[in-house]
Amino acid sequence: MRSRAGRPDVLIVATVSALLVLGIVVVMSAASVTDFIEYGDPYYHFKRQVVWAVVGVAVMLVLARVDYRFLRLVTAPVLAAAFLLLTMVLFFGTQVGGARRWLSLGFFNVQPSEIMKLALIMYLSAYIAAKRGQVRRFFTGLLPPLLVTGLAAGLILLEPDFGTAFTLLVTGALVLFAGGANLWHLAGVGLAAAPVAWYLIRSEPYRLRRLMAFWDPWADRMDSGWNVVQSLLAIGSGGLFGLGLGEGRQKYLYVPEQHTDFIFAILGEELGFVGTTAVLVLFSVFAWRGFRAALRAPDLYGCMMAVGITGMIVFQALLNIGVATGSLPTTGITLPFISVGGSSLVVTLAGVGILLNISSHETRA
Repeated sequence: MRSRAGRPDVLIVATVSALLVLGIVVVMSAASVTDFIEYGDPYYHFKRQVVWAVVGVAVMLVLARVDYRFLRLVTAPVLAAAFLLLTMVLFFGTQVGGARRWLSLGFFNVQPSEIMKLALIMYLSAYIAAKRGQVRRFFTGLLPPLLVTGLAAGLILLEPDFGTAFTLLVTGALVLFAGGANLWHLAGVGLAAAPVAWYLIRSEPYRLRRLMAFWDPWADRMDSGWNVVQSLLAIGSGGLFGLGLGEGRQKYLYVPEQHTDFIFAILGEELGFVGTTAVLVLFSVFAWRGFRAALRAPDLYGCMMAVGITGMIVFQALLNIGVATGSLPTTGITLPFISVGGSSLVVTLAGVGILLNISSHETRA
């Protein structure tokens, strides 16, 4: 095999650029009403999103030029810092809606769980590259990364943030499976964790209401089913071409979290079936090129990094779209590149930068 150190994958660059621009435009419309009511400025989140996009693109460009193998050397301090931030947020975090998920750093807030997503992928990739075939053994190979992943997910659950913890667990399982872990071992751990997950759902009334609303949102459409019902009404009213950018009606305090969790609904209302299909196609292309970069990576570490980053972004997109269309219970997961969120956007673009660097070192027979 020979390694081709050249240009990064152009299709990944084009896909991410299209999603990023589309997201900024949709945020300008989706957040305008609540921003005017809460801040007196209809472009409050739009301006912040532009700033974070610039920061994220700068980070992406830097990481696209730094050899991804260097990251293996800094895995331990990055993972330690992520655990420290997750611990700090439980004691010093800003409380919003009964959850402590953000650390205030003066001019901006940091969401440690987003940093942990990338830190965990770095750790698992380095671990698999070092252990190689040993990961097929449960106690001496698979158990250590499972404990690290479980600890990270547990800290996030304490915030509480069930959706992000679930995303972290699925991403970790995907990387471990791609790295050679026994499927039966992973399935057994998943089955063992199922009663714990059910207990966590039952222990918090709002989680149980979300689950019941998923089964039949129309049964309680004025309360627990409100979010999903309004989201479906928004998407359905968009028709083929949508009502037009800025012309949506559901953002007038009908669809909740219209610039974060349910931004796909506003996108569907204003850009219609054509717009939502374009988003699905873009994420599909990103998945194709991301996993292609993994298959052509020059080493196991790069392969695992590409699998983890691609899987994390695509799975999060599927979760968000599934919630907005009533296909999945509400999880509170944002849509990558499109939803408002500084930490999420910067970390996601950082992951893309690493993925671009891996694609620039692809091997050919």
